[in-house]
Amino acid sequence: MLLSLLVVAVTAGVVTAVATPAVAVLARRIGALDRPGSGPRKVHTVPIPTIGGLAMLAGFAVALGVAWLLPAFRPLFLSSSEPLALLIGAIVIVLVGIADDLLGLPPTVKLAGQIVAALGVVLFGVQLVHFWIPGLEVLSLSPDLGLPLTILALVAMINAVNLIDGLDGLAAGVVAIAAIAFLVFTLVSGPSGLVETIPTAAPLVVAALAGMCLGFLAHNFHPARIFMGDTGSMLLGLLLGSAGVAYVGRTTAPSNADFYGSIPLLIPALVLAIPFLDSAFAVLRRALKGQRVTMGDRGHLHHLLIAFGHSHRRAVLVLYYWSALLAVASVGPGFVSLPTLALLLVAGGAVGVALIALGVRTQAPPRDHARVDEHAETG
Repeated sequence: MLLSLLVVAVTAGVVTAVATPAVAVLARRIGALDRPGSGPRKVHTVPIPTIGGLAMLAGFAVALGVAWLLPAFRPLFLSSSEPLALLIGAIVIVLVGIADDLLGLPPTVKLAGQIVAALGVVLFGVQLVHFWIPGLEVLSLSPDLGLPLTILALVAMINAVNLIDGLDGLAAGVVAIAAIAFLVFTLVSGPSGLVETIPTAAPLVVAALAGMCLGFLAHNFHPARIFMGDTGSMLLGLLLGSAGVAYVGRTTAPSNADFYGSIPLLIPALVLAIPFLDSAFAVLRRALKGQRVTMGDRGHLHHLLIAFGHSHRRAVLVLYYWSALLAVASVGPGFVSLPTLALLLVAGGAVGVALIALGVRTQAPPRDHARVDEHAETG
């Protein structure tokens, strides 16, 4: 299985990396460009192609096709509709993203598109059926409850990744870290407790997701030659959320340890904890100022790191570090005792604080061509 997952990840990465330049050419021809000065937080001085998520979709689709040919994934494709559900949802969310990148959809229309994409995933097989809460054992969810909860979880993850996409390479790198952490978890925890022992698409999805992100980073790390746009950020969020739902949704018993009963949904939540908190503070900050919560500003954490003197790349790497530390926190109980893990996290946190402090300068660095953010926020 490990070799097959590696084949899927490499396939997704290579196809994404190869397709991205072609998508950039297409973006220029149809005018899908992020132009200088087109938003309150943009600082790049030349138009940059967007809709890079199209290349990611190509990587995901081809990776699914390769997986279908591999014996290790044949039971999944024969017994479950999850791969088809994810492909349909991915196509729908990419279409919504393209429309938003080209036309600038109103927040309500954009949200409606996200719900439609999530609904497509749910109706074709990815849904919360069981959920384990420490102290309450396993909860069996009726369709009337499972459907809206699944859609809520997916839309929340879509917007979490959408909000973190504020620096070159930031969203792709953080999602890659979350996907790798999730993949490690699935390999360590094993498939015990899954309803009717039906294979889950979660390992396949996160393997492809990690490859897609790393392949896109070859073109998107600072200085970025292309942006993923909402086309890409919403796709990553949908797939990451779907992987969590696919794994935990049919789990009737915790595996290996009680901690693992609910961790599949906690992994992306923990790794994305920084953007979650950052977004919450952004909403509060704008509400206190009497501004619309969807109005962009330069008060996000990644903006502050640059304002404090960190270079663009260093700010991204600092956020990578903290995301990786949170990923270790999420999967660490499977490898070391909790006291040992706590010591490692305290030491890692101290290193992270030092990294932030060492980058602070008395004057902010000069503005460069890369953007601080490439889209208006949805909330």
